Amino acid sequence: MVVSPDALASFAVFADHLNFTHAAAQLRISQPALHVKITKLARELGRPLYHRAGRRLVLTADGEAVARFARAHDERLAQFLTEFAGLAPQRPVVLAAGQGAYLYLLGDTIRAVLADEPTRLRLINCDHRQMLAAVRTGQAQLGVSVLDVLPEDLTTVELATFPQVLFVPAGHRLARRRSVRLRDLAGSRLVVPPQHRPHRVLLEQAMRATGAEWTVAVEAEGWPLIAQFVALGVGLAVVNGCVPPPAGLVARPVQDLPPVTYHLVHQPAALTDPRVASLLERILSRG
Repeated sequence: MVVSPDALASFAVFADHLNFTHAAAQLRISQPALHVKITKLARELGRPLYHRAGRRLVLTADGEAVARFARAHDERLAQFLTEFAGLAPQRPVVLAAGQGAYLYLLGDTIRAVLADEPTRLRLINCDHRQMLAAVRTGQAQLGVSVLDVLPEDLTTVELATFPQVLFVPAGHRLARRRSVRLRDLAGSRLVVPPQHRPHRVLLEQAMRATGAEWTVAVEAEGWPLIAQFVALGVGLAVVNGCVPPPAGLVARPVQDLPPVTYHLVHQPAALTDPRVASLLERILSRG
């Protein structure tokens, strides 16, 4: 079996975008030409590399493995050429995480790493599904997210655990309590993430189990905007306990919701790279 290095490199770009138009534009080739490359690669390997899930393209497990190998091949080649030219290694470690992790957990570490060596780190902002895909395909060496189900094919390390808390104005009746229960929110208007977001799904399930009726005050993307809507008096909100309450709000633990745990995620062999191991150690030490 002979596999074209060019086809592997093209597939790695496609795996980044999962969109033929965007990947072809980055590669500066036509979309049909890219489609032919990937179709031929899949035929040569004898495995489907992606499939459609509704309107989205999703890599198969074999596709993730091919993308991971393609990136590793490119990195080894780049490292060899750099060393051959007598230059210092320039390849950054890539970290994938979501808004909450960047805002409330990783800021000090990122600031310190970039101060030491600005070219050492590259960041990807994404949700937890995209983070897992980035780590599985080799697009990122490390990922951070809240995970409800731990992936069996990746190594996970607990980073931090927080209670779920209710953001409520300081003058609200629930602000006088040390903690609240979901039934205390009966009749409330809640600021919530968009539908199908994990936090929204879990909250709806838990409220349904209590039998408490509630209404959506507004849907908002991201903890800062959710907190801002509560501060404006639009409604109350259940958020992760790592989020600091803005002025005028208090945070009360919700007793009957489970805590949320942020995990560090990486490929089992990732820590053989000392730069990845060093970054992981700094994240765990929060600095």
